[in-house]
Amino acid sequence: MTYDYIIVGAGSAGCVLAERLSESGQYSVLVLEAGGKADSFWFKIPVGFAKTYYDPGCNWMYYSEPEAELAGRKIYAPRGKVQGGSGSINAMIFVRGAPRDFDDWAAAGNPGWSYKDVLPYFRKLETHAAGDTAVHGSSGPIHVTSMKDGIHPITRHFLDACDELKFPRNDDFNGAHIEGAGVYDVNTRNGQRASSNVGYLGPALKRSNVTIEHHALTTRVMFDGRRATGVEVSQNGVKRTFNAKREVLLCAGAVDTPKLLQLSGVGPAQLLARHGIPVVHALAAVGQNLQDHLCASYYYRANIPTLNGDFSSLLGKLKLGLQYLLTRKGPLAMSVNQAGGFFSTDSASEHANIQLYFNPLSYRIPKSSRSQLTPEPYPGFLLAFNPCRPTSRGSIEIASANPADAALIRANYLTTQKDIDEVIQGSRLIRSIMKANALRAVTVEETLPGEPLVPDGDDAAMLEYFRANSGSIYHLCGSCAMGPDARTAVVDNRLRVHGLDALRIVDASIFPNVTSGNINAPVMMVAEKAAQMILDDATTPGFVQRKALAAASA
Repeated sequence: MTYDYIIVGAGSAGCVLAERLSESGQYSVLVLEAGGKADSFWFKIPVGFAKTYYDPGCNWMYYSEPEAELAGRKIYAPRGKVQGGSGSINAMIFVRGAPRDFDDWAAAGNPGWSYKDVLPYFRKLETHAAGDTAVHGSSGPIHVTSMKDGIHPITRHFLDACDELKFPRNDDFNGAHIEGAGVYDVNTRNGQRASSNVGYLGPALKRSNVTIEHHALTTRVMFDGRRATGVEVSQNGVKRTFNAKREVLLCAGAVDTPKLLQLSGVGPAQLLARHGIPVVHALAAVGQNLQDHLCASYYYRANIPTLNGDFSSLLGKLKLGLQYLLTRKGPLAMSVNQAGGFFSTDSASEHANIQLYFNPLSYRIPKSSRSQLTPEPYPGFLLAFNPCRPTSRGSIEIASANPADAALIRANYLTTQKDIDEVIQGSRLIRSIMKANALRAVTVEETLPGEPLVPDGDDAAMLEYFRANSGSIYHLCGSCAMGPDARTAVVDNRLRVHGLDALRIVDASIFPNVTSGNINAPVMMVAEKAAQMILDDATTPGFVQRKALAAASA
């Protein structure tokens, strides 16, 4: 079967492309999704992420290779395997990133990607509670809600503590600047998850020119010379092929997009040869430049109620459930990460380098898929941090020529001195905030790591705690980076794969550098901007002629 555009992956980016490329009715669009439909109640309710955290039915449940600087541990990397991708199973914190993040993209040789350039696409994708302003949109598919009116009382103690320490208060992390303490926005509408699956793909699938295939694992991009002509798919054990008249668009994410390219003969020549894959196009940067945010939590016992009590008892759960059903409000309608912010721990820099999360619920992340996320059996809360712009770089490589085998994820966490220094700085920041009167008044003790194990001022102990207890906060990106040099990048500034025709990448793998906050919002922005570029290129005189010339010269 033949379509104008084939989109590989119905994740946060793929859903956006499906809507924008099909809305004129001029082009036929095929969306290929390796998972199933996101039609369960748990995909709709925000707190449902706890149910999908270890669910192989909707989650790839990847793990990294052992990380040398993290006590040899394999780090869990959940990825969405369902319509909507990771945007259907994440915690929904809606943060664009700092303006300088995108200015850095442009400065790295990617014209058109500065903050000024991408702001219109952030505005286009959102319906923000603030309405139509210079920095916010009011008519986009993604509804953005403030949690300010619903935060737990103990969360206010965190904000008061930041005030005591003279940290600036920030009422809008997606406004003119990102620095300061405040309450996070979430992408919800009327208490339900407002993912790109809901806002974009839902409307697109009502059109006759959009087709979606579920349980369809794309195993190879097909080429005629160096022109992408379609894909091979394994669907319920059956091999199928689909052809693209215009372009193949890879939206499989920071792990599976480079994996698919490598399986298709596009990537480092030595890697392909090692696995017996014929080289279609040697591109050394495919799978390189992997980045992620690495996070650790500090746990506390409180002397006032927290959400632990509500989530631990049957009566509490019934109360929360009734509140949600009647009002679409309350903890079940929110992210568990209610407040936090972006802080500078470097006196020489005006830029925030540490992100904090304050959670009015303390729970241990289970080490096994046989366990569930359960609250501590006492009133508790946690305060977590991650460095905003880590400089460690890792890689994604195929494990074999078999598409069913998961890729090898090597994040190489904490392999630069800057990242190590910021771990210590972030640990000190948490301890300083916890000393503020507003939090001391409601805290019984630090239960983990605890002062005896990690005394204040003991940098070595703080670092050791982080090495043993940190984990990914699930912001993998950069593994098919955008840049002008095909020796160090994979796509150009229009997201076209260097050296190939009719093949683009539209997902988090194209990030030249990780953004300072959560990455779901910038992924959707990338897709909005990419859709416009794809449509512009399709209507530019000479597109067909360029296509024919490329095929003839291959």
